[in-house]
Amino acid sequence: MSIEQILQQRSSCRSFTKQEISPELLQQIFSAAQQSPSNCNVQPWQVLVVSGKKKDELKNKLIQNVMQQQKPNPDFNWNVAYTGEHRDRQFGAANALYSAMDIGREEKQKRQMAMLRNWSFFDAPHVAIFTLDKYLDIMGAVDMGIYAQTLSLLLQEQGISSCMQGALGQFPGPIRDMFELPEERGILFGMSFGYADDEANVNKARTDRAELGDSVIFA
Repeated sequence: MSIEQILQQRSSCRSFTKQEISPELLQQIFSAAQQSPSNCNVQPWQVLVVSGKKKDELKNKLIQNVMQQQKPNPDFNWNVAYTGEHRDRQFGAANALYSAMDIGREEKQKRQMAMLRNWSFFDAPHVAIFTLDKYLDIMGAVDMGIYAQTLSLLLQEQGISSCMQGALGQFPGPIRDMFELPEERGILFGMSFGYADDEANVNKARTDRAELGDSVIFA
């Protein structure tokens, strides 16, 4: 497939089969992702790829932490309050997702349970946690975004679905403790990935895109 075809085919997956990706294919994909560009070639990404029993252990610790803690305590600034057209798009995405799951606006508990599935990695067999040194700040975040997009396209090329999750950066404590991360290393976000459950209604959710003229100026 061409890159354009991969982009057209890809969507955020929120229900996965139990089929694991072979260690050999994981090595191949993540090795290829090392070619991702970065500012001054600093390659700031430090990625935790968690599978199997270790993933299940992390899932349980995260859910327990989320259920006990009132407010997120991210390593980086996630306190963005969207306004204007950005808020409209946020609401549109939420509407597409909850409509696919047949959850109404008034069903608060069902929405909370759906949100909680972020920290169970949507039952994906694998999760990638993207970390980088905190001092790199916004430039490191830019590089990490480029890397994560590269990785998601390489996965999709192999028929492997994924879901980028800012939520996985909101409660970093269990991840930090499990992997004994140094204090100077921050957890930015995560990505669950594996083979999509094509029968799941949640995977039928689709979002639209802004018109080209709203996003790009050709001068």
